Amino acid sequence: MEAFKFTKAADVPQAVMAGSQSSTAQQGATVRFIAGGTTLLDLMKLDVERPATLVDINRLPLDKVEQLPDGRLKVGALVRNSDLAHHPLVQAGYSVLSQALLAGASAQLRNMATTGGNLLQRTRCMYFRNDAMPCNKREPGTGCSAIEGENRSLAILGASRDCIATNPSDMNVALTALEAVIHIQGVKGERDVPIGEFFLLPGSTPQRENVLEPGDLITYITLLPARPKSKQVYLKLRDRASYEFALSSAAVVAEIADGKLAFVRVALGGVGTKPWRSYEAERALLDKPADAVIFHRAADAALHEARAQSQNGYKIELTKRCIKHALTLATATA
Repeated sequence: MEAFKFTKAADVPQAVMAGSQSSTAQQGATVRFIAGGTTLLDLMKLDVERPATLVDINRLPLDKVEQLPDGRLKVGALVRNSDLAHHPLVQAGYSVLSQALLAGASAQLRNMATTGGNLLQRTRCMYFRNDAMPCNKREPGTGCSAIEGENRSLAILGASRDCIATNPSDMNVALTALEAVIHIQGVKGERDVPIGEFFLLPGSTPQRENVLEPGDLITYITLLPARPKSKQVYLKLRDRASYEFALSSAAVVAEIADGKLAFVRVALGGVGTKPWRSYEAERALLDKPADAVIFHRAADAALHEARAQSQNGYKIELTKRCIKHALTLATATA
């Protein structure tokens, strides 16, 4: 870890101004915001991140969960994962989010990690985290070691010839199924970005993972009004039950009317270069009977464009089974 300057922001405008001194939006930035630090500090110790300045944003008034007058849920960027998972409004109306948060990390990490930090969680690809190995995400133009190397846990959806790293977050998968909107304040003012537009595919620029610019600060997220008739499931498949990243996961929000799926959202984790919403699965399910035949078709549709690497072909069948089982759970009668 290299020496760095540490400063505290008293308010959002001050934080944005400090962050705007950053030279790039991703790797190589000279200024980083820090709250829980559960990812950033690890990467600094590994010399993957080398910020010259850390701006502590823990004093900012962004730690509340509240229901807005129009029924939407507002979640501050500094709400800790454990508080969000156990919040009564989340458990009652957005249970898939609570399930996803509790499936991730450990209790100690959830007590520190924040909503904004989780949105920006970086990949666990071993080559990204090892500065002795070529990695286009860490050092653009050096190559992707994973394509010809260890890729058992990496992406089968959204990958490119320059990067096959997965997004590691459980929370992001649930937020994708819930169609979250991310609210950002930057030097050019405030803007709202749907989560489907927030994360970027790697393409030829894998070092750029999202739409944030230097100085941009995530202030809060909003979720649509709760759907009280929906049943929600987050299913995570992993090598071990405790503190492990997903090999495949599925977040499902579903409503049944007259024996058919009247509303359905499906998002996948552990298999995409970003949290992966499966519009293909949703189209195969909507207005169809909630039965095994339809679930099978939806799973096939979801993985139609999957492209396996040398070691992760098993993820295609694993993910199909994950989708089918999650759908079965989400449509089961009490």
